[in-house]
Amino acid sequence: VQLQAYGGGLVQAGGSLILSCAASGLTFSSYATAWFRQAPGKERENVAAIGWNDRRRYYGDSVKGRFTIAKDNAKNTVYLRMDSLKPEDTAVYYCAADEMKFPKTIETPRYEYWGQGTQVTVSS
Repeated sequence: VQLQAYGGGLVQAGGSLILSCAASGLTFSSYATAWFRQAPGKERENVAAIGWNDRRRYYGDSVKGRFTIAKDNAKNTVYLRMDSLKPEDTAVYYCAADEMKFPKTIETPRYEYWGQGTQVTVSS
């Protein structure tokens, strides 16, 4: 299984970015998928997640109303659209996937498969 995250970069505050995560070895239609981020000196946090059947979505409090997670099963790709970016959104962003068997829920930090991370830097 391999997850490949890409789309990070440098953007000014107030701008937008779209991150993508492509998978090989698993199909996102059968897995819950999430985007995590980790800034220097901070713990990794689950910022957005989507259930395997797209019925549930989760957003961290710090990104609600600004970030949107979506997936395209035909392309086996998950996206994170980030709008109204703030300097505090600067972090390495990781995509992750998990079968999410009960009692785990998509808010969990414990995902089984992880991508390599992509850097997002928001300048003020």
